[in-house]
Amino acid sequence: MTPWRSERLNPPNPLQGSNGVAFGPDGRLYVAQFLAGRISAVDPATGDVEIVVPADGPVQSPDDLAFGADGSMYIADLVPGRVWRRGPEGEFSLVSDEVKVPNGITCVGDRLFVNEMRMNGRLLELFPGGGDPVVLTDGLAFGNAMQRGPDGCLYYPHMVSRQVWRIPPDGGVPEVVAEDVHDPVAVRFDQGGVLHVLSRGPEGIVTRVDLRGSGSRSLVTSGVTGLDNAAFDAENRMFVSSFASGGITELHPDGRTRTLVPRGLDGPYGVTIDLGGTVYAADHYRVARPEHPAGDGSGDVATEILRPFCHGITADGGLLHTTSQYGTVQTYDPADASTRLRATGLDRPLGIAARSDGTLVVAETGAGRVLAVDASDTVTVLAEGLEHPVDVALDAAGRCYVSDDRLGAVLRVDDGEPVVLTDGLGAPQGLAVHGDALFTVDTEHRRLWSVSLTTGESRVAAEDLAVGPPRATAPAPALFAHGVPGLAPPFAGLAAAPDGSLLLSADAEGTVLRLTPDA
Repeated sequence: MTPWRSERLNPPNPLQGSNGVAFGPDGRLYVAQFLAGRISAVDPATGDVEIVVPADGPVQSPDDLAFGADGSMYIADLVPGRVWRRGPEGEFSLVSDEVKVPNGITCVGDRLFVNEMRMNGRLLELFPGGGDPVVLTDGLAFGNAMQRGPDGCLYYPHMVSRQVWRIPPDGGVPEVVAEDVHDPVAVRFDQGGVLHVLSRGPEGIVTRVDLRGSGSRSLVTSGVTGLDNAAFDAENRMFVSSFASGGITELHPDGRTRTLVPRGLDGPYGVTIDLGGTVYAADHYRVARPEHPAGDGSGDVATEILRPFCHGITADGGLLHTTSQYGTVQTYDPADASTRLRATGLDRPLGIAARSDGTLVVAETGAGRVLAVDASDTVTVLAEGLEHPVDVALDAAGRCYVSDDRLGAVLRVDDGEPVVLTDGLGAPQGLAVHGDALFTVDTEHRRLWSVSLTTGESRVAAEDLAVGPPRATAPAPALFAHGVPGLAPPFAGLAAAPDGSLLLSADAEGTVLRLTPDA
């Protein structure tokens, strides 16, 4: 086996996506990680991270959390629609499975409230000791992180209508508190009772609203792309999370930031390299450039564009073509930041490649097909009847190869018919062609395979790769939940660089690796 050198283009991400945050009874900051399926605790003094709820437990997709008066942790498990209680000793009990897309969750003494992140969502009181949920109000335009204010009311955002509302915890008529707020995703009060509204946009805006006086507002731009949630400690220090890049950042009132836990890549999923040598990663919520640090000491990589949801990617000239497992194919032009929709309504499109004439070749995983999208955006079927195609690659002659991670094989499409090139590869996902060799990454055995395009002979080229996140929940979390995007399955992308090296999405640690064969 020819040895391959491995080089990280970016540091590993301690928190691959950080969502709801709350300080626990032990003084640590607890972080819900929706994509990773786990909950971690962060020491606010050192930044040390400990996984306290692993990804192989009953919780599938924790998006927010709160602590009750007795120290119990309550968890909004978004995709399966469950709310959990984790007792002080670590035992789990199901509070409710009647909440659709539960997200914002908060405790008021020993009372528990949760809202729904969907159109016409509800805000409910739940009863951990038993009893039917009580609906306080409905009509929420995508609820999210909420909290009790100094006046005793529950404050919560309407993400779609860009509003903040409040309602008494015993019910009543909800009231608009603020309108035309910049992309509100979370509502938080500091120790002095000042309202802070976080924005989910690329600039990381926090809006402070004076509720006691004139209602005036002030803005702070944090630079943290994709803010998700915040928590204030006893000293009134504000710590924010990011759904787009993870990490925990202390945000000062004047906009200065201090990194507590470095940010990085949430996945990544697909990876590609353009003619100028710039590496791009499809990172679920954004397209990122892992070789280009953010420059602020945060550990984050540069964001090319905030783009929910992005999974497959390929560079073609000056363009970037992307897929979303939620059904679309798009083309992005970095030169003018324009986006063109190429196809929609597909069934989990994932891997993507571009022919020399600009035609896009796409693995439509959910439908078992390989598609072509031409310059006029006409979609045609190149092959069908595959079990689970996840990636595609083209050789110098334009022949198309497909990886199937359920069949454990790489296939070649010959005149519309998929023909097995080689099998017994475990769970092959990312594909790349260099010269007369095809490479694929096996996420089951964490191997890189090299396959001869001439003979079909395969051999292991590298082992012990950081691929395949440790998510053992069964059944797998759903792609959609009540019409809202759920959890997209991971994808370990692979790309060939002009110098003969390979670029691998190491999704088990949140990095892109450059693999180079020793001479």
